[in-house]
Amino acid sequence: MERNFLWRLLIVLAVAVVSILYVIPSVTPTLPDFWKKVLPSDRVHLGLDLRGGMHLVLEVQTEKAVESSLERNADELRYGLRKAGIPATDIAKTEANTIELTLPKVQDLDRLNDLLNKEFSELATKSATETEGRMKVVLVYKETAAKQIREMAARQALETIRNRIDQFGVTEPDIRPQGEDRIVVQLPGIQDTDRAVRLIGQTALLEFKPVDEEHSVEKALTDGPPPGDEILDQIETDPQSRRTKKTPFLIKKQLMMTGEYITDARVAIDNQYNTAYVSLSFDAKGARLFERITEANVKNRLAIILDGVVKSAPVIQEKIGGGKASITGTFTQDQARDLAIVLRAGALSAPVKVLEERTVGPSMGQDSINQGMQSIILAGVLIVLFMAFYYRVSGLIADLVLVLNILIMMAALAAFKATLTLPGIAGIILTIGMAVDANVLIFERIREETRLGKSPRAAVDAGFGKAFWTIFDANLTTLFAAIVLYQFGTGPIRGFAVTLSIGIVASMFTAIFVARLIFDYLLVRFKVSKISI
Repeated sequence: MERNFLWRLLIVLAVAVVSILYVIPSVTPTLPDFWKKVLPSDRVHLGLDLRGGMHLVLEVQTEKAVESSLERNADELRYGLRKAGIPATDIAKTEANTIELTLPKVQDLDRLNDLLNKEFSELATKSATETEGRMKVVLVYKETAAKQIREMAARQALETIRNRIDQFGVTEPDIRPQGEDRIVVQLPGIQDTDRAVRLIGQTALLEFKPVDEEHSVEKALTDGPPPGDEILDQIETDPQSRRTKKTPFLIKKQLMMTGEYITDARVAIDNQYNTAYVSLSFDAKGARLFERITEANVKNRLAIILDGVVKSAPVIQEKIGGGKASITGTFTQDQARDLAIVLRAGALSAPVKVLEERTVGPSMGQDSINQGMQSIILAGVLIVLFMAFYYRVSGLIADLVLVLNILIMMAALAAFKATLTLPGIAGIILTIGMAVDANVLIFERIREETRLGKSPRAAVDAGFGKAFWTIFDANLTTLFAAIVLYQFGTGPIRGFAVTLSIGIVASMFTAIFVARLIFDYLLVRFKVSKISI
């Protein structure tokens, strides 16, 4: 018996000590350095409704991803036809999301179909019309291929936004999909909402294209750009006057390189001019490609374009090896840092649109915290008084294990890095009631056994033994409901489900295991002849 009692006591002490270690960071403003190195330092994180912050609903424009993919396929098809020796003209993507081309020879249609089957299986022939001995062919994406592109765009947007926010430094962001093409983002503690929206929504498509220096920009502005060219602006902001200046560039549409090869992007300072710029590092393939591009364009200008805006257009003085490049401009520190984040986290394959933006002020959050804590304290005091009054010493035992129950719950929230929300506080209050409910079942059973004339030891054994399965079944069904709420619910509902689930497990441990240990200690150590219940 003593050996059995000893290991149960050690388990309870271990749980209590570990819980205290996890709770201390949440109640102590500062921790010593040794604590952060050796002991748990995670705090209980407050949700958006308690701490304040941003709530965004984003829509991933997946059709744009289909359009971009079709554009790339048109370029690849042009190269594939040339490689296969199939003459074709007027190969272009149309605004109706199709690829149109003309075959000068009707008999080449079979060769085109063979090429599509071998190398472009995602494309299907929508129509093939013979006109004046020429064959006009219209190609579209197969429905399965288009659906896959949309799904991939939504998944990639979710991961890219998550990576950007992680590097932005938000504690406990809540990012989750909603439906097929929507993403819900909650950012507790965010103050600069405009900057966060810019960071999340920026497509971050980085392109390297040559500057057309053979034609006049002024003439292109009046008469339109020459074939194969486009006009893009470089937008610079004066840091003192905050005025913006637009400089038009005549850019060749020839895409030489994209940002897909970037492995790292860092903010650096130009010591000569004391300005910030972004330093880029490429992977092995990107380094070789960039070296070839710079070697072939010495003394020419190379435009570095982000989301259709020219960031810089330096003159290439010599071949650049080593996989390094830089983006210069009139950046502030925050602008350079945000640019580095989006480049490092990757580009969005489809743009995102903000459908809903809501900001929760920190004062409202503090009021919620204060009211929530008052409700927890009031509920706790009422339950403690009732149990002590109605069940006497046994009620005091229930109050003691209730304190341990709350301690375990808060420690679990910190250990699992869960977020405490206002519905989560409601879950804690509900769990407090459920925790003593188990003790009430046990105590009532002990009372019945005592009335039957059983000894205190036998009454306690029967009370805990006979009430166990009733308590277990009730808590298990509630736990199943909490799991379903967490799996299929949204933010507030999931916050309630988290605290409810943790509370159920903790209350089972304290009401049955810990309370039984205290009763056994009193009965064995002090050999009481009557139970105060």
